This record gives sequence, structure tokens and C-alpha cells, in this order.
Amino acid sequence: MSEPVVIIGSGVNELVCAHRLARAGRRVLVIAAREPRDGSLLEPGWIPPAIVRDFSLDRHGLTIHRPDPWATVALPGGGALELSSDMERSVTAIRRLSPRDAERWPAFCERMARLARLLEAVYAAAPPDPLGRAPRDVLQLAAIALRARRLGRQGVEDLLRLLPISAADLLDDWFETDALKGALGAAGILHLARGPRSGGTAFNLLHHHVGSPPGVFRPPRSNVRHVLAGLPGIELRRGAEVARIGVRDGRATSVVLASGEEIAAAHVASGADPLRTLTVLADPKWLDPDLARALRHVRSRGVVARVSLMLERPAGPRALVVAPSLDDLEHAYDDAKYGRVSQHPYLEAVSAADGAAGSGRVDVHVQCAPYALAQGAWDDGRRLELGNLTVKMLSRHFPDFEAAVVTRVLSPRELEVEYGWPEGQACHAELALDQALWMRPVPALARYRTPIRGLYLCGAGMHPGAGVAGAAGAHAAQEILRDGDRT
Repeated sequence: MSEPVVIIGSGVNELVCAHRLARAGRRVLVIAAREPRDGSLLEPGWIPPAIVRDFSLDRHGLTIHRPDPWATVALPGGGALELSSDMERSVTAIRRLSPRDAERWPAFCERMARLARLLEAVYAAAPPDPLGRAPRDVLQLAAIALRARRLGRQGVEDLLRLLPISAADLLDDWFETDALKGALGAAGILHLARGPRSGGTAFNLLHHHVGSPPGVFRPPRSNVRHVLAGLPGIELRRGAEVARIGVRDGRATSVVLASGEEIAAAHVASGADPLRTLTVLADPKWLDPDLARALRHVRSRGVVARVSLMLERPAGPRALVVAPSLDDLEHAYDDAKYGRVSQHPYLEAVSAADGAAGSGRVDVHVQCAPYALAQGAWDDGRRLELGNLTVKMLSRHFPDFEAAVVTRVLSPRELEVEYGWPEGQACHAELALDQALWMRPVPALARYRTPIRGLYLCGAGMHPGAGVAGAAGAHAAQEILRDGDRT
């Protein structure tokens, strides 16, 4: 029997990579060390249509959840602003706060949607080498340039202006309502150790709009991981932890488990973060010193905690946002920047399984809570304190949270342990403009290959990053198949 391609990890990217290779006739073994306890939490992220189509996911039970309103934004004086996928409903809601903002909302949404469609096309393929001379690089760059040109003069100007600026600069140009700008600005800093006044956060806002209808600035959630794990064609080995990747003569030849078992491999694809893969699982002696240095400087700062709450009754399919203004978001980041847990964090509460029958569970994204604290450590007391703060803030705006019970708090340190995210950073590498596209995570690794022949990267740290479910895995599989036996 031929040696398998061994995939390290069982997230969406890893499973898509595995199934793409299996469909091409490769024998595939997926090693799943971690099975998160909160398995009912749906995966956030847009699923590219090609992945849905290729694996017939809709026929295998794929469900995609888009709460509508997609954001129920708490207003400081009481009440809420409901932002809907229905343009007219959003306009009506915004008009109660600002007729001027309501008038501008449709134009803003349409212009952002046009830019997001361009980004969708860019994300649909592995990143081109902008200095490469290979025909596929030239053709891919030409296709991107042609799509950008089709945006028209206004669209090109919008694109060139948006990429480097802050979310605050973008939103201040368009709107005057603090609550509206706070809800949109929150998407610009999602999982970033930055405030909305930092350069490049407008790009992050656009990234989280990819794949959504005009006027919806949060990714959908789905059960795609569960569906992929149940598809036939691959071997999925659960509860096995990879201790190291065996390398002989510069080529990955095996995976060694914590139990001591060694599994011979035709190729290895790792969904772990690039730094861990190349300096912990593999011997760093195979890396050029410049590459090792560049990897150590990839920013993977975790600033997000997750708090699980239980309500007295089912919460329903809603997404509650507490982000009063851009200034509040910036001040919350200031706290995290100096190692303090913000006492006024940005909160986003989503019903577990989007309101599954009988479930009163709500999972809350809490930002900013830094991985490394300036004083003390993430112990039981600090986690309970954060959980209680979360309930207090939510109940101030949404009365049904007054009786909420904190069931679990995962600080960035627990997220690192449970999910393998470096410093609790869900994106593995922060999705800033200098760590995106053909620079993700560093230019030398952008094509999913590593300096070790037969070893590939397929996780969230690779292009296009978290928020686009399965794309990095699909692109990595393409490169493995392209290389074939040459490695």
C-alpha cells in the first residue's frame, strides 16, 4: 500500500485539503489531536462556492446561518440599531438616528460590495508572485488587473484609497452616527491587536465582507467542519498528537506521534501555524536564518477571549454587538496594548448553533483581552472576573442577560491550548495588509511550500486567511498535486 499524505489538524482548511487530495486519488490520513469541547459552535467564514460544489456539501447537510438582523447594535441611551440584510430595513433603522447616514448607506454598501467581489476573485486562487515570470503568475496578475479595471475609475480610486487607511478614516468620511461606525469599525479590528484608527484596518473590514450580500459586514456561520469530517474518502485519526515531523535529506518523510509511533508519509501538510510547524514540529536547522528570523517576527498577538453563557430560555438567531463608538474601540485597544484587560471591551454575542431548539447558550467574542498580562496571570479568578464583566455589559443593554450564568471562559491562553492558536490568535498570523496575499505569512512561504521538500502549510496562517473557510486548504492541495512526485 502506498504511503499516505498526512494532514496535521482537522479544521476546515485541513479537511478540504484532505478531500481534494483524496478526490485526486491520493491516500490521505488526517491526524486530529484536538477535538474542541464546544463542538456546537458553528464555524465562521464564507465558504467559496467551488468548495461547496466540488464536495456537494449542500447534499450532505451543510447549513449556513446568517442571522437577520446581522447585527443588533446596543445604543448608549437605550434601545438598539438593527442592521439587516434587507437594504430598506437598514435604511429605515439608520434614519431614526441620522437621515444623512441613511441616505448614504446604500451607496456605501454597493461600493464596498464591488470591492469585496474583487477580493473574492483574488482569494479564489493561490497568491501570484508579483515578481515571478512563470506563465501562471503573469496570467493571474493580468486577470486581477483586468478585474480591477472593470471597477471603473471610481472603483479603482476606492480600492487604492481603502487598502492602506484605517477603518476610522473610511467610516468618518461616510457617516456621523457613533453606533453605526462602532459596529462597522469592530469588523475592521476583528482578531487584530489594533484599534480602528490603525492603518490597514479598512482592509480587514473589507475582508470580513467577502462573500456576504451588500450591507452585511459579518461572515456567515456554518456546520461545514462537521459535514467535511463525515465525508468518505479519507482516514481520520482522532486523539493523536503529532510530536514532530521526520525529515531526511531535506525531505519530509514521516510524522511521529506523541506515543512514539512513526507514520511514513508521501507528503505532509500542516494546519498548525507556520512558526510551530517549521521550528517545533520540524527541526529548524532546515531553515535559512533569514526565513527563521522572518517567521519569528510574524505578528500573532492574541487579544480575544471567548465567554460562554447560559440563558433561561433559547436566545434565538441573533448577533448582539456592544461597540458604542470608534473611540470606545480605540480605548479598549489601548488597554490591551499595555497588557490590561479592557473594562469596556468590544463584545459580540452569538447564539450557539444560531438558536438551536432548546438551547439557551450564547458564545461571546470579547476583545480586547491580551494574551500576556502586565500584572498577574490568566487564572481562575481573572477568567471569572472577565465572565462577570461580560454579563454586566450585555445586561446593561439587553435585559434577558441579567440572569445569564457564566459557564466557561477561554482566555487567549486557553484558546492556545485548546485550539492550537498561537497566543490565542485565531488567524495564526494577524490579517494585516503586510501579512496578506503574497506576503502571508511571509513571502518565502506564500505558495504553501516550505524549504523542506514534501512539507506544505495549509492552515489559517496562509492566504487568504481566516474568514474564508477552506480556501487555504484547497490551494495547498493544488500545489501538492502540481508538485506530484517531484518533491
